[in-house]
Amino acid sequence: MEEERREEERNENIRYYKEAYEQERMKRRMLADKLADTESRVADLEQNLARIKGSRFWRLSKPLRMTVHWMQRTKDRVSRYGDVKGIARKLDAKRIEKMARAQHGTAGFPTPEEAREQRETIFSREIKISILVPLYNTPEKFLRDAVDSVLAQTYENWELCLTDDSDMEHAYVERICQEYIEKDRNYLLEHKELKARVGQESRIRYGRHERNGGIAGNTNFCLELATGDYIGLFDHDDILHPAVLYEYMKAICGQNADYIYCDEATFKGNSIDHMITLHFKPDFAIDNLRANNYICHFSVFSRKLLDGTELFRPQFNGSQDHDMILRLTAQAKHIVHIPKLMYYWRSHAGSVASDINAKSYAIEAGKGAVADHLRRLGYENFEITSTKAFETIYRIRYEILGEPKISIVIPNKDHPEDLKRCVTSIIEKSSYENYEIIIVENNSTTDEIFRYYEELNKNPQIRIVTYEGEFNYSRINNLGVSQADGEYVVLLNNDTEVITLTWMEELLMYAQRQDVGAVGAKLYYPDKTIQHAGVVIGLGAHRTAGHTHYRVSSNNLGYMGRLCYVQNMTAVTGACLMVKKKIYEETGGLDESFAVSLNDVDFCLRVRAAGYLNVFTPFAELYHYESASRGSDSEGEKAARYNEESERFRARWRKELAAGDPYYNPNFSLDRSDFALKIER
Repeated sequence: MEEERREEERNENIRYYKEAYEQERMKRRMLADKLADTESRVADLEQNLARIKGSRFWRLSKPLRMTVHWMQRTKDRVSRYGDVKGIARKLDAKRIEKMARAQHGTAGFPTPEEAREQRETIFSREIKISILVPLYNTPEKFLRDAVDSVLAQTYENWELCLTDDSDMEHAYVERICQEYIEKDRNYLLEHKELKARVGQESRIRYGRHERNGGIAGNTNFCLELATGDYIGLFDHDDILHPAVLYEYMKAICGQNADYIYCDEATFKGNSIDHMITLHFKPDFAIDNLRANNYICHFSVFSRKLLDGTELFRPQFNGSQDHDMILRLTAQAKHIVHIPKLMYYWRSHAGSVASDINAKSYAIEAGKGAVADHLRRLGYENFEITSTKAFETIYRIRYEILGEPKISIVIPNKDHPEDLKRCVTSIIEKSSYENYEIIIVENNSTTDEIFRYYEELNKNPQIRIVTYEGEFNYSRINNLGVSQADGEYVVLLNNDTEVITLTWMEELLMYAQRQDVGAVGAKLYYPDKTIQHAGVVIGLGAHRTAGHTHYRVSSNNLGYMGRLCYVQNMTAVTGACLMVKKKIYEETGGLDESFAVSLNDVDFCLRVRAAGYLNVFTPFAELYHYESASRGSDSEGEKAARYNEESERFRARWRKELAAGDPYYNPNFSLDRSDFALKIER
């Protein structure tokens, strides 16, 4: 009888799990159908929006829309800043921003004394830099501005290679080039020591192309004229800062740089001081570069990097520079970013700086360049699409390899409502199936939470692990990870709620890469303002770490579109962080001496020190009801503890903090999270 009873129990359990599995399978199918339907509707809406924006009515209604938007912004300011004084503070911030911008134009050019000192500098290496400029029907004003900016360089061992594809109606281009050749020849006659160094009658070389070879062909022809050790790429309608080559030489001789780039601005009209956009860039970041050619201008690199490869490839005309940068930086040993605004990109009718649609073929060429780069690295079955930020800012969907198990570790004390919202959202809104949830119970006291635990225990994908001892966020998570069966671990706060159905896949496609450590999600407050979009070290009043784009609206594109594409960050928040369990264990997990704060940033810094990249993806979105479970750290004993942990963090990472966050340009203020410029007083 006993044996029959046990057999019946086994059969009952089998029936139960079969039914549960079937229900789960049906739910997943419904989710997949829902996702497909949503994507289809989004595609239809985007198509309709493009049609509307292309209509004559949309163009004619622009003044009215601008007025309405101004009224809405004013209303938002009153709502956000509370009163007229709040708006005044915002306007004052804009005034400060204007002052900061003024520092980066002609006011930042070297004085005559500084220019003389730079010209007389003797470097440890004798380097000739060949600057390639393909010409095509270049307006006389643009051509003279460009060449004059090279002649003004305070490092004088340069070579300007001009190749001309202009038609007969623009024959003046050749005449102007010959004029400048003669001008430089006379300059070298007056400076015999410089002439001996450069070994040429003139530093300007001109070639006439017999046929229009496009951007790629003409630039490659330029390269044939070049005799320099390093190659620089310069557009025919732009302007160089007079000290840019001097700064690059400092990087070559001081850091053995073989690829160098700087910050840049877009300007309009006849003066570079009429700047439209100032682009202050991060140090080299491969995920940023794949999504967005943020390096762009002014690239200078060792000619040796071209050994065995082309400069520009014609099949990528329009995005030939993106293709080249991806290829050459993959070969480079010492990529150096000069965090100074030293290239001025002219915006005019027909230029890419003015409107990407002026060269719409660049969009597809850019996707092709990124695809070729990824294939060279062995990636397959990826998808590249444009983002809402800009047509040439891309979203890359990598193939998920296999179906590895993901262990989601959630610390919890009481707060059944928060935990239920979190767990329910995972179960109901996640399209990924192979996961487990490990809830680490720590010192709960209410009957409600234990009743909820009993309910959760019925789900075979959920386990409750008990932690005993005083609250220590790091120790609690470490216990949870030690119990995890998954190949990947997600640290997840109990006060979060899933938004994106594919949130686990979006994190996993990056966490599975061999070069990636921690991957973080985009988190919102309930009012849809941003709580987390990556962490910058040194940011904030404590000069420890802070979140970028903090409290920015969810529909904001971010600084230079940075809220719309995957990028490398020094750290991401532990409120939602995925990492291989192997990496977590190899790096020691969360440091338990950071009981409450900065443990996630400390962990990410150790992951980076171990040679891995940390990644933020805006395509995995969750709500974060921050500190709902444990309250604020801003007063009393908690404030004292935070100050103590901050001091210890600053001591441990003193060198890194002094160097500055590599993904946050030093021209940005550390007092604000909105990429406001720092002012030199």
